[in-house]
Amino acid sequence: MPKSKNTFSSRRSRLVQRAVHAGWAWVQRTGAVTAERPGRLRFGAMGTGTRLAFPQGTVFGEPWIHLGDHCIIGEQVTLTAGLMPDLDLGAEPILRVGNGVVLGRGSHVIADTTVTIGSDCYFGPYVYVTSTNHSYDDPQVPIGKQWPRMEPVEIGPGCWIGTGAVILPGARIGRNVVVAAGAVVRGVVPDHAVVAGAPARVVRRWTPTEGWQPPLRTPAPTPIPAGITPEQLQALSELDAESIAALRTAEDAP
Repeated sequence: MPKSKNTFSSRRSRLVQRAVHAGWAWVQRTGAVTAERPGRLRFGAMGTGTRLAFPQGTVFGEPWIHLGDHCIIGEQVTLTAGLMPDLDLGAEPILRVGNGVVLGRGSHVIADTTVTIGSDCYFGPYVYVTSTNHSYDDPQVPIGKQWPRMEPVEIGPGCWIGTGAVILPGARIGRNVVVAAGAVVRGVVPDHAVVAGAPARVVRRWTPTEGWQPPLRTPAPTPIPAGITPEQLQALSELDAESIAALRTAEDAP
């Protein structure tokens, strides 16, 4: 025999669920950090429209962290300047983030010496950028107790850094570079390149004389024309193959 459903209990559960979701949405909105509502964080600079989602990851050394305009810092992103909190790092910023940068959920940017991220860079989730690496010169001392090596890191503007990529100390990444998911990058990466692997290597590059080599396998996406409304896009998405072919025929007709 099926058990009778407790309508009151089910309704109460739905109400509780809605209340929990609404409460969490309120906490996320209230806990987000902006220039107007920085909370306990006092960055050296924080641009207009920049937002750190709640909950934040570990953040310290804020006076030496400069964030540009219109950046999106995802949940649980760690931003640090210096080896530990409460250090005096001098007059110059240590971590510089340009305008329009997106740092995906769970990413880490560890700047014990200078780290620069150019404008309009997009990071997938769980990217790790560090200017510091452990040293193991002395075989008699635990690695975690040996003084680390530090080298500046620079990521040029317009880059896309894929999920889980690791950017190591001393990396110099050029303009408009794609770093594939899971790649481990060190050394110099030229402009307009695609790198993949561990250690990362250039697998495709664009130059003014030869274009993309190896050639791209798919045509470039066609941008949505200016003035197209959401309703028109919805109508286009509902067309079947026969209707699309008829439209193309009409366009090609003299």
